[in-house]
Amino acid sequence: MEFLGLSAAAWAVAVGIVFVGAVIQSSAGFGFGIVSAPVLVVLDPALVPAVVIGMGVPASLLVIWRERANVRLATVQWVLLGRLPGSYLGALAVVALGDRALALMFAVSLLTAVGLSVAGLQVRHTAPNMAAVGLVSGAMGTATSIGGPPLALLYQRESGPDLRAAMSVLLATGSVMSLSFLALGGAYSWFDAQRTIAFYPVVLLGFAASRWTVRWLDGGYTRAAVLVFAAGAALLIGARALF
Repeated sequence: MEFLGLSAAAWAVAVGIVFVGAVIQSSAGFGFGIVSAPVLVVLDPALVPAVVIGMGVPASLLVIWRERANVRLATVQWVLLGRLPGSYLGALAVVALGDRALALMFAVSLLTAVGLSVAGLQVRHTAPNMAAVGLVSGAMGTATSIGGPPLALLYQRESGPDLRAAMSVLLATGSVMSLSFLALGGAYSWFDAQRTIAFYPVVLLGFAASRWTVRWLDGGYTRAAVLVFAAGAALLIGARALF
């Protein structure tokens, strides 16, 4: 028996991984695509990137509501400016270069950025730097459904609530941009939207469960979580491209 193209067993696995991804996204401000995309692409390649991007939108909106006291649009405006052309370029690059070459390029770049960050390099929050990070994040998010790590590296030294607020504003807005360009290119259909909406209750449950994990991360583990997840994202994107 199938529902929206997935068997009962596939739905059970998908619900489990989406729940875990939603908990992590709601706790750290990013990470939904890192956790869920590698599993969902095995269940059905058509779930990535568009459906995964769509599922991340309500998770980000819920975090914005919870961290609304820490939302400062002035800290994200330049990133958003870069994210718009980045989302468009990501959609074009998928067609021109192919998923594999693009994913490998992003994986190497991201792993290099993590290494430099561990070595002590800090990205100054100047307008050009923030716009450049937004450009990369938009392209990565549209092409691979994983656009959070470059943004997280930019905000890694912020407090937990500030990082989650900034990340969630950027990812919610950027995801809508990415979905719009994918839809215009014929890569996000009404069937994809139905599948996306079907997972929304699971995302809500994951957000509710994050009330406990947020406290742990805010105990001094936010930056470590950012670096681990960013490195993990680079390895996953690279592995998916190679194998």
